[in-house]
Amino acid sequence: MKFFENVFTYDYSFPAVSLAYFLRYPNPYSRHVLTTDVIDRYVDPKTERLHTTRLHLKKSKVPSGILKLLPKGMGGSDHSGQSYILENTVVDAKEGWMETESRNMEWTGILSVVEKQVYQRQSIEGALENLQGLSLDDKISEQTTVKTTVTFRSRLGQGKLLGNKKRAEHSVDHAGDADEEAPKKGFFSSLSTAGIQRTIELIGVNRTRDAVLKSKQGMNVVLERLRNGGIVGVLEGMRQDREAAFGGEGPWKRVWLRGNGLKDHAHMDDDDN
Repeated sequence: MKFFENVFTYDYSFPAVSLAYFLRYPNPYSRHVLTTDVIDRYVDPKTERLHTTRLHLKKSKVPSGILKLLPKGMGGSDHSGQSYILENTVVDAKEGWMETESRNMEWTGILSVVEKQVYQRQSIEGALENLQGLSLDDKISEQTTVKTTVTFRSRLGQGKLLGNKKRAEHSVDHAGDADEEAPKKGFFSSLSTAGIQRTIELIGVNRTRDAVLKSKQGMNVVLERLRNGGIVGVLEGMRQDREAAFGGEGPWKRVWLRGNGLKDHAHMDDDDN
């Protein structure tokens, strides 16, 4: 198991950052995100905290470094496709914090990735320009820090190892000293598998460093759109990013076509018919 941790501070108020978080897809740094759906959302009547569950559909491609460690054929024909990310968030607007947890729903046997973030309001000295429409005050004096913790765990070969261990123990019980080599083979096999698991986890850590940087850049783009144009500016930017990534038809049709084994077809204008 490997861990990655990062702390970053946004020069924006907590209301702005938390809003940008829910509006961050798509942006120029996240065009691999195809769709985002809200599965559940409610406000706890006792705590007055907002709970949200979302499902993100993303383009995915298994890193070549991981593919080299996998049995032939395990990665599929082209080792690429789409993957779902399950995201849960809790927002406390009064206390000024937000907790998030995201986890992959595919390839979990090869590499399970769980990302947790804690956004926290931080008061600072001086004043920053406020974002239009987010407060009645002309000035604010707070920043927002975010602590990101990512856990990587590979279980590749773990089930096979457990089966081998049980068989080895069974052989020792019934054959005595005749099978002394079985535990040794299991030991070296476990070393080899553990090494592969650590390598896969390290590849995940290295990719996450770049992903976290792009995530910050994407959030800053959304925050700047909020600053300059409010919600309307963000929605317009989302439309432009969606068209740049998927064309004018939007992502849903392309996702549906690919999911049903069909290819996209160019549409002709009415004048051409």
